Amino acid sequence: MGPMAAREKLSDIVTSFLDIVHDRLVSDRRGAVADYIPQLADADPELFGIALCGLNGRVYESGDTGVEFTIQSVSKPFVYSLALDDQGLDAVHDRVGAEPSGEAFNSVKLEAGTGRPPNPMVNAGAIVTTSLVSGRSTEDRFARILARLSAFAGRDLRVDDAVLASEQTSGDRNRALAYLMHGAGSLTTPVLDTLDTYFRQCSVLVTARDIAVMGATLANGGVNPVTGRRVTSAETCQHVMTIMATCGMYDYAGEWLLRAGLPAKSGVAGGLVASSPGEFGLGLFSPRLDSSGASVRGVAAAQQLATRFGLHVLHRPLTLSASEVMAANDELAAGLGAEQDAVAAQLLQENADDLAVWRLRGYIDFDGAERLLLDLDAWLDARPADRDSPAVIVLDLTEVTQLQSVAVWMLAALATWCRARGMRVIASDPQGRSLGVAGLSQSAGFDDAVRDAAAMAGAAADG
Repeated sequence: MGPMAAREKLSDIVTSFLDIVHDRLVSDRRGAVADYIPQLADADPELFGIALCGLNGRVYESGDTGVEFTIQSVSKPFVYSLALDDQGLDAVHDRVGAEPSGEAFNSVKLEAGTGRPPNPMVNAGAIVTTSLVSGRSTEDRFARILARLSAFAGRDLRVDDAVLASEQTSGDRNRALAYLMHGAGSLTTPVLDTLDTYFRQCSVLVTARDIAVMGATLANGGVNPVTGRRVTSAETCQHVMTIMATCGMYDYAGEWLLRAGLPAKSGVAGGLVASSPGEFGLGLFSPRLDSSGASVRGVAAAQQLATRFGLHVLHRPLTLSASEVMAANDELAAGLGAEQDAVAAQLLQENADDLAVWRLRGYIDFDGAERLLLDLDAWLDARPADRDSPAVIVLDLTEVTQLQSVAVWMLAALATWCRARGMRVIASDPQGRSLGVAGLSQSAGFDDAVRDAAAMAGAAADG
């Protein structure tokens, strides 16, 4: 047998699925580009990008994920986070409600008796939220907002001046909302100064990749997984994602939560951000909008991913044990584990270049399965380049309490990927959970799985 051909990355499995969703929806030309802000009417309606950022900072991309567009209403959850950090939950919601409006994003609707806008995701609520960001001046307030958006994205962002001018020219409805709230007492800062800041925040340029990282930062409890920097607290992220889940998709919010089940926020330039708490962030971009002002392709792509990966937030068990994914070689060598692990450790030592064991524990979701793929990528890359023998991998599922559907799919794809390259995967699982894929051997006992793997590695080396 000659040397194995150069291999693609195991982690490309995730990208390949994004490509499938992208290719399936790229011919969907329903909807229309927003034209009430004149500059947005010039957007190329064919653009379409899908990005997914895991909690380890790896970003998977398909389509036009590097094309810049203005953030628009996708900015609202992140500016809301800054207002919460500056003022506290009670002070913010003394001035802005927390109830779904059931109406369009720019509806003229205030709470009877208080003058409060219904929630921070509609335009009226976002204008008040912007006014609650601390700052010594209008310039200082916007500088803090831009810094917060940049920290979520993991890079320095900037304003599109042409779109800003277009926002200011066409912003009469927002001016009317602001003056109405000023008269009602819910907006206490100067109207024109507040609107200048609000228009600037909506005109910040981002990409689908950027908003995937922003969504992942929320999903990661406020720590940007790309930069490692804490942007806000886990408690603030909880508040933000709650409002996103109930109000982020405006008058489509109820059906969105029913069908996708993820906290999300849309924007009229075609952006859509979604967060899967504890797993990843999604960034989607396609300029054609539906009647609620959300990207047609973005909504369809997010719903397909949520369905395929079983991501609905209410789908998960109420009690979860934390996931753990680790290479077991060092643990076995140290004599940690079951009595039969001494045999496994010896077999691993004898077949170090060709045999590896990974132990999975607890509730395995996308994040756990992704860590496994990235770890295996690193192990395969570290194998001696002149090895003729294919690798054999043991997945110890003995202490896995539950495999989320996305993890089942990813482990099955792992086995298929390995089989296509002459490698073998053996799963040790006393529960006998079938992953439904050819090429994946299963064993009820861990020691039997390692013995079988060592026999496969040894036979390949002898051959």
